[in-house]
This record gives sequence, C-alpha cells and structure tokens, in this order.
Amino acid sequence: MRLYLVQHGESLPKDVDPERGLTDKGKEDVTHIAALLSKAGIQVNRILHSGKKRAEETALLLQSCLAPGGKFGETDGIAPLDPVDPVADEMETWQDDTMLVGHLPFTAKLVSQLVVGKEGPAVAAFRPGSVVCLEREETGNWVIAWMIRPELL
Repeated sequence: MRLYLVQHGESLPKDVDPERGLTDKGKEDVTHIAALLSKAGIQVNRILHSGKKRAEETALLLQSCLAPGGKFGETDGIAPLDPVDPVADEMETWQDDTMLVGHLPFTAKLVSQLVVGKEGPAVAAFRPGSVVCLEREETGNWVIAWMIRPELL
C-alpha cells in the first residue's frame, strides 16, 4: 500500500481571505505536481482532506489527475494540531492507495511517526504543495519511497 501525504498549496493570508484559500501560485504549483504525478502513472483510490478551504482546493486539483473515479471527501483527525496516533492506528487496516491532504505540523509529524515511531524530529522537509510517498512493507513498516516539492519542477 502507498500513502501520499500532501501539504496544501500556498494559501492566502487571513487578512486577504479569512478561509485561506489557495493563491494563484499555490494553484499553479499543485496543478504542476498533479500533472507530473499523473504522467508518472500515479493513481490513488481515494483522496481525503481536512475540510479547510486550502486543503480542499488542493485535493480537488489533485483528484482530477490522480483519482478521477476514486473516493473523495473530508475526514476528521488531520487538522494542523490533531494528534497523529489515531490516524496512524487507523491506517493499519487500510489496503487502498490513499492520499491525505493536510497541514503542518500534522503531516510532518505523521511521516515521522510512521517511519521512525515517534512524532519528531521531522524526517521530511515539507513546503506548500509538497507530496511524500510512503510505502508499507510486508513487515508492516513504513518507508519513504520519494518526495517532490514544487520548486523542483
């Protein structure tokens, strides 16, 4: 199983948009990442997001390329300050390739928890629009397969 953890794209400041939707650059970055992943043959069975506007907009841009017929929706437990253990425990039963679109510090803590067994220190350097791909090995251990950040495109 593969798990794709995504930090939402660059978002507007609260004084410009209280709901903090994506900037034009954020939309462009995520669109480029989605196109690259699609060209590489990446497909997911479901995309889940935190429900915050910036995460939902990011997830929608990714869905069109990576999960056009897959499940899509909001999920609890992946907000910026949520604890990672409940989600990490739930993932043990997941079989389908899944993409979670969320926020820092949650996404960074979840990667660390899954890979090294504790929330810190960070083992992946997220930036807005970044994607980390984790693979669950037959032993049940998670490893980082790859990471892409918008500035690499």
